[in-house]
Amino acid sequence: MEKLRYLVLGLIILLGNTLNSFSQNHRKTSVNIGLVYPVSTNGRHAALDTNVFSCNALVGVSATEKGLSFAGISNIIHKNTYGVQLAGFSNHIGGKAKGTQFAGFINTYGDDSRSALAGFSNISKGNSGIQLAGFLNWTARNVSAVQAAGFLNKAADVKGAQISGFINIAKKVKGVQLAGFINVADSSDYPIGIINIVKDGEKSVAFTTDQNLTTMATFRSGGRVLYGIIGAGYNFKNKDAIYALEAGFGANFFQSQHFRLHTELTASSLQNFKKGNYFKSTMQLFPAWRISNHLEIFAGPSFNLISTNTTEGKALQKHYLHAWDSDNSTLHGMFFGYTGGLAVNF
Repeated sequence: MEKLRYLVLGLIILLGNTLNSFSQNHRKTSVNIGLVYPVSTNGRHAALDTNVFSCNALVGVSATEKGLSFAGISNIIHKNTYGVQLAGFSNHIGGKAKGTQFAGFINTYGDDSRSALAGFSNISKGNSGIQLAGFLNWTARNVSAVQAAGFLNKAADVKGAQISGFINIAKKVKGVQLAGFINVADSSDYPIGIINIVKDGEKSVAFTTDQNLTTMATFRSGGRVLYGIIGAGYNFKNKDAIYALEAGFGANFFQSQHFRLHTELTASSLQNFKKGNYFKSTMQLFPAWRISNHLEIFAGPSFNLISTNTTEGKALQKHYLHAWDSDNSTLHGMFFGYTGGLAVNF
């Protein structure tokens, strides 16, 4: 085994010396094959070389890559890349990345990446194109096309879409922000999240009640067009399941100085936090009249789908378009209703 190890090492060194002597005057178009820097065909000069192909079992080091570069652990490129980088753990590019980077854990680069995909995070000091990461994308400047991450996206201006499991942060967004919970931006007309903190957008607290006397206090936040809804309240008909929770999304249409139309999709629940369930999905239309810059009244019809296994829940609505009992204990029903309310904008 020991002899085999020395034989492999000797072959790598021999191959390195042979190729280096062949390409002494052609260092701008080198091929680098090795184990780990400096045990490679480019030897100690690898950090100064421009390669058209690199393959390193562990870690590769170069100045510039103009083709495919592969490393079992990491590619370290001091200047620019113009091809594809593949690494089991990480790619680190000091300059522009005009290509695609694939890494098991992290990609870092200076500027101008066309696309970067990483198991955990992509971090850019400048502009970036498509980024896909399991947890985090962080771009110091602008993003074009798509930024998608399991938890967090951060960028300056975005042209395209930010998609994350929890939070998106940006300045000016020309496109869509889609987050599992929070969007933050200076300007974003199309945020899709439960909470949307948009500097030039709109935030309001609304007080609503429906045909079954479920009265809610909700926080609505978003841009000029799309907004998110989250709220809590109380049902005045029930004696047991009296606590109400609601979340959803809305859109504004036909906007003028005093009038607009809210369209909302919400999911709500009535709970006693002990046993039994009452869930309701609702689509509702609200013609709204702006009394002033900070006050708005609205009311309109709703279409509702409920699922409940409680006696109170089944008795809450008297008339259904259609109702069925799926397992002799859970009632499903569809019905029309109405909701009205007052919103305070700030």
